[in-house]
Amino acid sequence: MTIKSGGNPMLGLIMNRQLTITSILEHARKFHGDAEVVSVTADQPLHRYTYREAFARSARLANALARLGIRPGERIGTLAWNDYRHLEVYFATSCAGFVCHTINPRLFPEQIEYIVEHAEDRWIFVDPAFVPLLEALKHRLGCVEGFVILGPAGAAANTTLRNAVDYETLIAGEPDTFDWPALDENSACAMCYTSGTTGNPKGVVYSHRALVLHTYACLMPDVMSLSAREVVMPVVPMFHVNAWSIPYGAAAVGAKLVFPGPKMGDGETLQRLIEGEGVTVTAGVPTVWLALLTHLDRTGKQVPSLRRVIVGGSACPRTIMEEFERKHGVHVHHAWGMTEMSPMGTFNSPSADFDTLSSEEQWAQRLRVGRPVYGVEVKIVDAAGKELPWDGVSFGALKVRGPWICAEYFRIGKGDAHDDEGWFETGDVATIDRRGYVAITDRTKDVIKSGGEWISSIDLENTAVAHPAVAEAAVIGAYHPRWDERPLLCVVLHPGEQLTREDMLAWFEGKVAKWWVPDDVVFVDGLPHTATGKLSKKDLRERMKDYRFP
Repeated sequence: MTIKSGGNPMLGLIMNRQLTITSILEHARKFHGDAEVVSVTADQPLHRYTYREAFARSARLANALARLGIRPGERIGTLAWNDYRHLEVYFATSCAGFVCHTINPRLFPEQIEYIVEHAEDRWIFVDPAFVPLLEALKHRLGCVEGFVILGPAGAAANTTLRNAVDYETLIAGEPDTFDWPALDENSACAMCYTSGTTGNPKGVVYSHRALVLHTYACLMPDVMSLSAREVVMPVVPMFHVNAWSIPYGAAAVGAKLVFPGPKMGDGETLQRLIEGEGVTVTAGVPTVWLALLTHLDRTGKQVPSLRRVIVGGSACPRTIMEEFERKHGVHVHHAWGMTEMSPMGTFNSPSADFDTLSSEEQWAQRLRVGRPVYGVEVKIVDAAGKELPWDGVSFGALKVRGPWICAEYFRIGKGDAHDDEGWFETGDVATIDRRGYVAITDRTKDVIKSGGEWISSIDLENTAVAHPAVAEAAVIGAYHPRWDERPLLCVVLHPGEQLTREDMLAWFEGKVAKWWVPDDVVFVDGLPHTATGKLSKKDLRERMKDYRFP
């Protein structure tokens, strides 16, 4: 049969309903209203209520914002921990037609000033812990009309912030229903700025459609696989790329939510919440899990309900994955993404033939950041832009595109990373194996170019951290008169451990190519990190700028 082209295409006869965050709110309120949301906050050691109560309070907040004269599309900033009030702000702002602009409080003050002014935030919702930070900037935040302190009545009494009001006073007396507007799915609902390691931070504006599609993707079985029977604890901050869509996904399926609030880095609190609330799945950066495992090892306490840990932000050392599995029966999944990707790009779940692989082949697969989730296209290209094969060996610049990936930056337009074919260059160097599993081998700006060949600093760091005496490691390229650059290894040891330069370098023998082995080791007390907890190679290179190889 031949299908002739030309003429008008036949259209599907399906209802065209808008994909909005409001639809998640309404679905959760109707069908999962009794599911719990548990929070640690500064004023309440353990706050407990339901989705139904959460969204009633979101309606009260939406009424309050309307009373303040906030107009559709205007930005509402937040500097806040993971807790129930922040969840209410998430849904109230987006569903009322405003834009929820989450701000990372760990950024430098001048970056926060730039972000607030560039976004033109009308009001800022701030956790009490971050009030002093904003008080120091208040005279430079001219666009901000007022501040809401995310605390109980009286929380705003002593602040010098202008037009300050505490959250509970703001919403008191407001109706617990709101006439949520019919929104265009392409309208903005949330906003997050990149960490700005080079130049000023850049604003990424998320649409309702993008975040709903991203939420669907995260819920799939081979991704986060959330359901009403799960108890989810997002340790990844809500101020960082929508907490990887967990607040939306948990609400959509009715999963119980557990928020650690300001205690997200405290191993004792995390263990207590996991055991006390029956947490089954959690997500965060590797440093958090190191703190939890250290607490478990020191106290002998357990995490009996926990089944899965999702790790993103930076590579999770094999030692952490093995300890979780061997001692606690917990499976660790790698994931990878970016602020510009909403953020999910890849997720590591076992391939169909995983059980037939040898132990080392299984680990080789698990240590990759996973396969692209449905909706994300990927490719790797060489310096000339030629696409490279998926053979697990060839590595090049990683490019992505898809329906939840940034097309341009707020008030900047397309950056250098966007091309005319719709691909976004991530700034990562990667390999992709025949099954489609991606391994991030470096950042484009961090890859070590030695004698015309590339060396992966990440592979070297992962090998170093596998040594039982090593707590953290970073590798940078240092000037070499013959090879242009050679790897320099900077190491932080576990307390009480001792290790010589020779012992450390001998550890690499047989684990990496001989010419990859670092030329020297420098033992340091600590390494610099970015505001999102990643190693700051830029700051480390500055710190070591006068280093010369022996």
